[in-house]
Amino acid sequence: MFWDNVSGVYDVFEDVYNGEVNKQVGLNAASYLDKDDVVLELACGTGMITRCAAPVCKKLVATDFSVGMLKKTQDNCFGFKNIVYRKADITDIKCKDESFDKVIAGNVIHLLDDPDKAVEEMNRVCKKGGLIIIPTYINKDEHGKQNVFTQILDKAGAGFKRQFTLESYRQYFEQLGYEDTEINYFDGRVPCAVAVLKRK
Repeated sequence: MFWDNVSGVYDVFEDVYNGEVNKQVGLNAASYLDKDDVVLELACGTGMITRCAAPVCKKLVATDFSVGMLKKTQDNCFGFKNIVYRKADITDIKCKDESFDKVIAGNVIHLLDDPDKAVEEMNRVCKKGGLIIIPTYINKDEHGKQNVFTQILDKAGAGFKRQFTLESYRQYFEQLGYEDTEINYFDGRVPCAVAVLKRK
């Protein structure tokens, strides 16, 4: 699996190539969490958001489809006692309805064959009144031209299934029925937009 293969070096991208954006995104996602929240994080990667979220919530269930990425998150988040690690498929979450106060899925929605199903699943496991927080790498170019990072991933076999711009990302959630979506934008080498949805 591609993500298992790159798990050992992915931190170089997160911390060096796009470090400032990723740091801001992690802190922004964590700012929506409360100390009594039980939080589900999907596609935790190497722990970019995990290490920001864990200190500010009661319990964090950190999941990823890649065992290699999940192991890297455990290494990077060593010392946190409130994190549970699990392998999970974002489009088929093995949790009961309304299990979590907040749900986070960072930088994954653009990689999925069926992102609608993933959003549906996140909505299902989030409690009524809760928030779904979805940071996603986007393109600056309104014509969908790939940035360098996207081109590299594409050639490596993990290309973006969707080339979101800031506006098309907002429209995507509106089309799914999330009319009051809040979007926070962080500019950098690989820009990121953090969508904050109110659970339906």
